[in-house]
Amino acid sequence: MNSGPFVRARRRIHCNSDSYPWVHRRPEVDKGVHVARPEESAGKRASFAPVVFLMFLAILINFVDRGNLSIAAPLLKDEWHISASRFGLLFSAFFWTYTAMQFVSGWLVDRLDAGILLAIGFLIWSLATAATGLVPGFALLLVMRMLLGIGESIIFPSCSKILAKGLPEHARGFANGVLIAAIRCGAIAGTFGGGFLMTKYGWRPAFIWIGLVSLLWLPAWLRWMPREGGRKQASAPSVPAFAAILRTRSFWGTSAGTFCSNYLLYFMVTWLPLYLVREFHLSMAGMVRIAGIYYVTDASAAFATGWLTDLWIRNGGTPTLVRKSAMALGFAIAAVAIGGCAGANAHTYLGFLLAAGIGNGISGSGVWAFCQTLAGAEAAGRWTGLQNGLGNFAGVIGPALTGYLVERTGNFRAALLVASALAVAGGFAWVYGVGRLEKINWKQSIPPALAPLNEVV
Repeated sequence: MNSGPFVRARRRIHCNSDSYPWVHRRPEVDKGVHVARPEESAGKRASFAPVVFLMFLAILINFVDRGNLSIAAPLLKDEWHISASRFGLLFSAFFWTYTAMQFVSGWLVDRLDAGILLAIGFLIWSLATAATGLVPGFALLLVMRMLLGIGESIIFPSCSKILAKGLPEHARGFANGVLIAAIRCGAIAGTFGGGFLMTKYGWRPAFIWIGLVSLLWLPAWLRWMPREGGRKQASAPSVPAFAAILRTRSFWGTSAGTFCSNYLLYFMVTWLPLYLVREFHLSMAGMVRIAGIYYVTDASAAFATGWLTDLWIRNGGTPTLVRKSAMALGFAIAAVAIGGCAGANAHTYLGFLLAAGIGNGISGSGVWAFCQTLAGAEAAGRWTGLQNGLGNFAGVIGPALTGYLVERTGNFRAALLVASALAVAGGFAWVYGVGRLEKINWKQSIPPALAPLNEVV
């Protein structure tokens, strides 16, 4: 009876279902999970290390370049007498093109060489950064911000595609943790390094030199990047259409989770300095020190979580159990800690803030690991582009909503409670909005003749 057709049919349906997300199975049973011998896995991770390191540097530079205008804002305000509303326009202009181009970049990455596209995007955004130091007025500055968004839009779809193709499941956690940590390190480098250069030499030379020196990354990337060579995918025609991805329940779970993750990220990147100064009356030096400790804590938690989740998977944990457990733990810690910051005083705020950094680092480490597993190598680029495009609406909504709440209430309490609530929502999105963490069979997920939504509904 166990081998009858009814049981085999049930197994086929079960494998294509998003139900029972916490079912514990051996990794070798999960679809799309390559279980390598220990020596093979260690050798592959070692050979891929230069690629991961260079992607870390690219993301760090990416966040330095996108944050430079915020650091230069006081100098620009004095020199050009730019109003707050026009600064808002400049800050938003980056997200107009960055968010819109995510959908185009994801499509390109699945059709062309991801390494070459990353190099082209890097060149565009570095030249846009350097050219910002030469602009004569507001209009061209706005154009440079939009060009910066176009160039930077390629970074996460390309990196996600490269990791999905180049590393097995049990090696991706640490690599993704490294990339998430690069975001935090970029905030540190931009705030301290960029601030120092602008204070000492002025904003124009700082933009020019940061943009031009960044170009030194390109020769190293062209030397070490993964090569697709002549083996252009015979499977290219089977790359799923955007509609197939949009029909997938797990896609909407990862997108909602990314929105919540990004909301917490942008909250801390844009408002943490003012929160420390306004609520606890820290000096500039004190604020820089505490903010630096927070970002280091966040980055360290992302590193550690990536390594530990890989270790757990190599020792028998399923990707579903491991990745979702990390998300649940990280968002739970972040929700409690950020909520605690809303009622903290001068003696307790640091503990809550560092706990928030741990929670954000833990939860951030898996954002791209989910889509790399679910989409597989053939669709990782466009899934990542769609997910990041929708998730980056948090960059449009979050900072503006926080500013409104702070102005309306006179303190950060309401803004922190909103961020805490979104941390709770993020945990639910990643754990229950996403199905079993295994590669989707795109050939079977959408039957030829307008069948029901298959895996998705």
